[in-house]
Amino acid sequence: MELDAQYRVLKEGAGLVERPELRRIAVRGSEAADHLQGQLTNDVEALEPGAGCYSALLNRKGHLQGDMRVLSLEPDAFSIETDEGALDAVLRHLQMYKIGRDVEVDDVSGESRVLSAIGPGALDVIGCGPLRPEHAHTEHEIGGVTVRAIATDLGVDLVATPAHLEAVARALRDTGAEPVSARAAEIVRVESGRPRFGREMTTATMPAEAGIEERAVSFTKGCYIGQEPVARLHYRGRPNRHLRGLELERPVAEGDPVRLGERELGSVGTAVLSPARGPIALAILRREAEPGAAVEVGDGIPAKVVELPF
Repeated sequence: MELDAQYRVLKEGAGLVERPELRRIAVRGSEAADHLQGQLTNDVEALEPGAGCYSALLNRKGHLQGDMRVLSLEPDAFSIETDEGALDAVLRHLQMYKIGRDVEVDDVSGESRVLSAIGPGALDVIGCGPLRPEHAHTEHEIGGVTVRAIATDLGVDLVATPAHLEAVARALRDTGAEPVSARAAEIVRVESGRPRFGREMTTATMPAEAGIEERAVSFTKGCYIGQEPVARLHYRGRPNRHLRGLELERPVAEGDPVRLGERELGSVGTAVLSPARGPIALAILRREAEPGAAVEVGDGIPAKVVELPF
């Protein structure tokens, strides 16, 4: 299908796209929850089996080392999904700080793959019934294969072994799902205003700057690495930078500088050409770039700063 047709599937039906960039870490043991509670930004100990949360790993200055989805499988077993660009840092950190605890931390990325069903028809083609809130998960059978179905903001993620992934995809195509490209899926991600580590978010970014505090950070759970600067910024300060949307007159490239007059405010994280909205982008920009501001991108392409989601 052409990109416009794929986009229409994602907005009106159910599109299927593989997620090869996702990596998986297994955390198991009687002290698994306590270990994660002291390292990650969200309240892992509050999770019951079948629930999950979005979280992050920070350094002591409150800068992101990676973001992740944490799923509670059993009281002493958790699954962490993170981007390939953050895997090494997250794995190394969790293994280093587990010394003396009854907890095992292992890279199990090779044991599973993720297939995303995106769109308003995702639950219908999967047939697993209601699955909410985001990150709720359950075992479900598709085409004779047992998968883990996980609620996302745009649909459902399905986790299966690599050997069974094609059988799952084939069964979903038979129920009305249509394959789409990663490029098409990125368009709906950008429209929804969700940043991605390695694109908008880097190791120089704090959660408040990326606009992920509400989803990723608990301010009531107690201590974790990087808590003090994050709490200080939240309660007493104002971020110097914010995640913003850009509506552009012409397409731009990732990494292009964004300027207000002579001052550089940041750079483009992800740029896409939306069939519905034209050229748009996500960028973390200095706070001078208030919504409604007229800026220039790259070699002088006019753009308007907008609130998210688009």
